[in-house]
Amino acid sequence: MGVLLTALFIGDPGRIDRQKPWLRVLTGTVIAFMTVANLFAAARLVDDILTNNKLFADNAIGLLATGGVVWVTVVITFGLWFWDLDRGGAAARAHQPFANPALVFPEMQNTDHAPAGWVPVFADYLVLAFWTATAFSPTDISAIKRWAKLMMMTEAVASLGIGGLVIARAINILQ
Repeated sequence: MGVLLTALFIGDPGRIDRQKPWLRVLTGTVIAFMTVANLFAAARLVDDILTNNKLFADNAIGLLATGGVVWVTVVITFGLWFWDLDRGGAAARAHQPFANPALVFPEMQNTDHAPAGWVPVFADYLVLAFWTATAFSPTDISAIKRWAKLMMMTEAVASLGIGGLVIARAINILQ
């Protein structure tokens, strides 16, 4: 992971605006690596809960902490996916900021309340991922492309499943 991140920083230092196919592939690879690693962590956590493994048998705090780390990583990775896929990624948005959006933010529709030429940045996609994981809905951001709708649905299901299992088991083992 460190090698991949170093290659990304060397390939496009500073503002992410270089449109090179290898950078796009590398960015997707880094995010996919994070996603798969977290998927394995979540699967192990769910397996530990469902098989009543001794790891969390009497440790509600450890269970909640582990579940929290998995959940936060879900939010971060989905935020990165939204950021990387909307409008062709950060580099494409730097060159054509208003082309072909998959997600419509309120600032795009309420131009009286946003600076001229407003475009979303990573923090906006992270907020979308956070609200999708906590409210199980997009709140004020609309997904207008099918892939974005399916990603939001996947994140909500993952968040609900992990959160529900972890909290239910932690309550069950609290003294």
